Amino acid sequence: MTGLLRPSAVGRSPVRVDGPAKVTGRAPYAYEQPVREPAYVHPVQATIARGRVTAIHTGAALALDGVLTVLTPENAPHLERGIDPELEILQSPDVAFRGQLVGAVVAETPEVARQAAGLVRIEYERAEHDCVFSADRTDLYRPEVVNPSLPTDTSDGDVGTALRDAERTVVATYTTAMTHNNPMEPHTTVAVWDDDGLTLYDSTQGVHAMRESVAPVLGLDPGVVRVVAPYVGGGFGSKGTAHAHLVLAALAAKRTAGRPVKLALTRQQMFSLVGYRTPTVQRVGLGADPDGRLTALSVDVVEQTARIKEFAEQTGVPARKVYAAPNRRTTHRLAALDVPVPSWMRAPGECPGMFGPEVAMDELAQACDIDPVELRIRNEPETDPETGLPFSSRDLVGCLREGADRFGWRRRDPRPRARLEDGWWVGTGVASSTYPVHASPGTTATVRISPDGRYEVLIGAVDIGTGAWTALTQIAADALGVPAEDVHLHIGDTDLPEAPVAGGSSGTTNWGSAIVAAARSFREKYGPDAGPGDEHTASTAENPFAQRYAMRAFGAQFAEVRVHADTGEIRVPRLLGVFAAGRIVNPRTARSQLTGGMTMGLSMALHEESVFDDRFGFVVNHDLAEYHIATCADVRSVEAYWRDEHDPYVNPMGTKGIGEIGIVGTAAAIANAAHHATGARVRDLPMTPDKFCE
Repeated sequence: MTGLLRPSAVGRSPVRVDGPAKVTGRAPYAYEQPVREPAYVHPVQATIARGRVTAIHTGAALALDGVLTVLTPENAPHLERGIDPELEILQSPDVAFRGQLVGAVVAETPEVARQAAGLVRIEYERAEHDCVFSADRTDLYRPEVVNPSLPTDTSDGDVGTALRDAERTVVATYTTAMTHNNPMEPHTTVAVWDDDGLTLYDSTQGVHAMRESVAPVLGLDPGVVRVVAPYVGGGFGSKGTAHAHLVLAALAAKRTAGRPVKLALTRQQMFSLVGYRTPTVQRVGLGADPDGRLTALSVDVVEQTARIKEFAEQTGVPARKVYAAPNRRTTHRLAALDVPVPSWMRAPGECPGMFGPEVAMDELAQACDIDPVELRIRNEPETDPETGLPFSSRDLVGCLREGADRFGWRRRDPRPRARLEDGWWVGTGVASSTYPVHASPGTTATVRISPDGRYEVLIGAVDIGTGAWTALTQIAADALGVPAEDVHLHIGDTDLPEAPVAGGSSGTTNWGSAIVAAARSFREKYGPDAGPGDEHTASTAENPFAQRYAMRAFGAQFAEVRVHADTGEIRVPRLLGVFAAGRIVNPRTARSQLTGGMTMGLSMALHEESVFDDRFGFVVNHDLAEYHIATCADVRSVEAYWRDEHDPYVNPMGTKGIGEIGIVGTAAAIANAAHHATGARVRDLPMTPDKFCE
C-alpha cells in the first residue's frame, strides 16, 4: 500500500460511460453479437426427477424443415469427465434432476428449434427420487467447508450451559425460502469455432472464470478459448459460475460445420439450469443478562444441496462477525437431494444468514425491554469476535445512530400493535447488515498511450450493470492524474489482462487495485515524457494488512410496514439504510446499488418463493407471471445514505463492496417492523398475508 488516491475524479457522479450506448441500443449484449449465418439451439430437458433415458425418438424433429441436427447422449461430442458434473452434459443416459439437459435441437431459426425440441420424444426408466427438504431428516451431513472455503462449524465456550443459565433467552427457528436469480437478461451464449479455437460471447460475470471452468471440460487448453462479455444485463450471482447451457452451446456449434450457434435460455429453463438460493432452516439461540449483553449465541443451519454436486452456502458465517458473546457456536448441515444445483445469489450466506439472528435480536430486545437499536449498540465488539483481530474500520454504531435519526426512530412507540391508521396496523423495525471485503491477488491491468494521446486501460473486468465502466474510468483517471475524458477503458474479454469474477462485492476492489498498480508503475516508468506506444502491465499482490485486520462493510436498515387489519395484506412504504462501506467512488452508481439491494431484500421478505413440487421435482411457479418480484409499485420510498469512512488498509482506493450489503439486513428489518405493527412474530419468509390472519 502506498496511500489512498487523492480525490479528483473519484467521489464525483459523472453519468455512466456506457449509458448512451445502452439507451440508444448500440450496446451489444451476448445474444446480439453479430455473427455470420448463425444457427440456433433449443434445449431438451428431462421430465423425470431421477432415472435413465432408455430411448430418444428424434425422427419427427429431424423431419421438420430447417432442423440441422438433434444432439443426444448417443451422438454428442465427447467431454472430459470427472471435472464438474454440472457441466458434463449429454455424456450419459443418467438423469439426476428434473430439467437436466438430455438433448438439444439445432435449427435455422429459434422458432423452428423450439418447435422441434417439443417433438423429441424420450422414454425413461424411472427411479425413486427424493426431493423433500427438511431439518428433521436423518441423513443430514456435515460438509467439509462452506462457500467458498470457510470452516463448517465453529465453537467457543459452552453455549448449551450459557443458554440454560442466561437470564434472558431467545431460542427459535427461522426459515428462508428457495429463491431464484432472475436478471432481466436471461442466460445467453453465442459459440463460434474457427481455426484459432472457440469463441464464446456469453452473458457472464467473469470472462476468465468461465474460460477456466469450461475449457477443461471441453478438453481444450484455455489459451484457445476466448470469452467476450462487454455488456451484461444483470446476474445477481447466477452468471458468476459456469452452467450447463454454456457447454451445450459449444457442443452444438461443434456439430454445425463451422457455423456459429446462438442459445438463449427461456425464463422457465432458468429455474432448472442456472442455480438458485438454497432454502434454509436456522435454529438460533441467544442468551443475555438483563441489560441485554449477550452471553451466548448459536446459529445451527440446515440447507439443501444437489446429489449430483455439492454447494454449501455459508449461512451461519455472518453471525460469527457481528456481535460479541463469550459463548458462541455455528454449524451447517446439508440435505443432498435429487434437485438442481444451488449456487450464488446476491450476498450468499450473509443475506439469509442475517435474517434469523437479526429477528432473534429483535425478540431479545423485547425480552429485555430494551430499544432494538440500543441493544445492538450494547453488543458492539471491540475486535472481530471470531478471530480477535482489530477491524480495519467498523462503524456499525454510527450507521445505527444516524439511521435512527434520519428515520425518526425516537418518535416510535415501543409497544407492538399500538398504531392503527385507516384500517392498517403500522410499525417500524431495524436490522444490522454486514458484508466481507474480498480481494483476489494476481488481478492484472495494462496502461498504454494510444496514437491519439489518450490513455488506454485494459483489464478483463465485466460490468453487469453495476457501473464498472464508469467507476474504473474514474479510478484510472485519479491514478494517472488526468481527466476522466482522457481515459479509454477496455473490459469484458479474455484477450485482456486477467481479472476475477464480478462477485462478492469485490469488483471495484480487485479491478481498481490492479488499475492503480498499473497506473502508478506506468508513471514511475515513463514520467511526464510518456507518449504514444508506451505501455506497462502490473498485477496486485497480497494485501500486507489482510492478516492483521478484519475487513468488513457494515450497515443499518430501517423499515416502515403497514399490515391491513382485516386481510393481512402487507406493504412497505419506506425503507432507509445507512452504510459504512469505505470510500464511495461514484455516489450516483453507489446509491443505485444500495437502493437496488434494499428493493431486492423487500422482494425476498414479501414475495419471492420458488414453490417446489416434491412429487415431480420441479419449481411450479417458474416464470415471472407467478414468481413475484418487487417492482417500483411495491415500495414508495427507498433511501440510501453512507458515512464517510477512511480505511487505508483495505486497498489503495479505500473502498469496500456495496453491491450486496444493501440486501443483507432488509428482510429482517421488515419482519421486525411487521411484528411491531401487529404483535405477530413471523419467522418464515416470505411473509404472506395468511401469516398475519391466523
